[in-house]
Amino acid sequence: MSALAWIAVGSLTAWGWLLLGQGFFWRTDQRLPHREVPAHWPDVAVVVPARDEAEVLPLSLPTLLAQDYPGRAEIVFVDDGSGDGTGELALSLADRHRGLPLRLVSPGEPEPGWTGKLWALRHGIAAARERDPEFLLLTDADIAHAPDSLRELVAAARTNGLDLVSQMARLRVASGWERLVVPAFVYFFSQLYPFRRINGSGSRAAAAAGGCVLLRVEAAARAGVPDSIRHAVIDDVSLARAVRGTGGRIWLGLADRVDSVRPYPRLADLWRMVSRSAYAQLRHSPPLLMATVAGLALVYLVPPAALAAGLLTHDPAAAWAGAAAWAVMAGTYLPMLRYYRQPLPLALTLPFTAVLYLLMTVDSAVRHHQGRGAAWKGRTYAAPEVAGDA
Repeated sequence: MSALAWIAVGSLTAWGWLLLGQGFFWRTDQRLPHREVPAHWPDVAVVVPARDEAEVLPLSLPTLLAQDYPGRAEIVFVDDGSGDGTGELALSLADRHRGLPLRLVSPGEPEPGWTGKLWALRHGIAAARERDPEFLLLTDADIAHAPDSLRELVAAARTNGLDLVSQMARLRVASGWERLVVPAFVYFFSQLYPFRRINGSGSRAAAAAGGCVLLRVEAAARAGVPDSIRHAVIDDVSLARAVRGTGGRIWLGLADRVDSVRPYPRLADLWRMVSRSAYAQLRHSPPLLMATVAGLALVYLVPPAALAAGLLTHDPAAAWAGAAAWAVMAGTYLPMLRYYRQPLPLALTLPFTAVLYLLMTVDSAVRHHQGRGAAWKGRTYAAPEVAGDA
């Protein structure tokens, strides 16, 4: 066989392993586990860190205020130095919609060594703990919840003895770029952190989706969070690792009625979302970056390239192996497209989307080495001296 054919066979072999040996990452059946009505509904505090969120808040905050929760619950809204009137708008919405009581906290600028969101969470959690809740619901300001969301999360945690329950909110898919990039974002995340493996009994793998995390207060104290992960750019994964590292039980899955209302209409918006943390995910390591680029190329770019080159050069082995690898790739993407209610032929575009993610990752590394680090909403974070699990 030609060198191209051997490379294509290598890609097909990699896809065979991903299909069967990576925790069945491509399946989308990990939803909230079995739930029973608890004998007593525990107290819960909903902590919402927010910075310049006036645009999305009218779509998200009323859904939290309207939570149909049988026990005692309150919202601690943390205005993280907003310049667009986010805090005032939150109070206005609370007054207009009533529902759960809302307290506003304004912690000021973060101290050195803290990322903005974790600084906001530190103060929000401290305020919440004044009333001794059993659980904290950490949820982003762009996340809209169904009326029974809090009740279902607490029931799942209580029934299954879980210390952390996280649902990956269904992201908005409306524009052409969102259709191309967003389902792939969740697909790549689940490939990196297979939900079934994380949720397995005795598993050491850990991850969470920061938009919706129900956290037992006792587990948070045991893990020392958020102080123990104060430098983390990828705070949700670091939080899950901290909880699991101290013996906590965690669960992660896809949401059915928890949705992000934040729009990403342009490629530039999606690019910023991904590139701000992509290099942090690689622990700011050039060798890991090079390995990632090579891996992405082998797994996602070789199949269509081998198919095209094989047909042009009359190399049937290369064409066959490339076509087979591309077919497996597309097949594993179909469940995620169904979950996002997108046209199934989009599965064939996954190699192109992978190129975009590869470029976003390289751009993230370039920005870091230029001293611009991870940037979000006017703040830039350099790599911490000890990156830990961030």
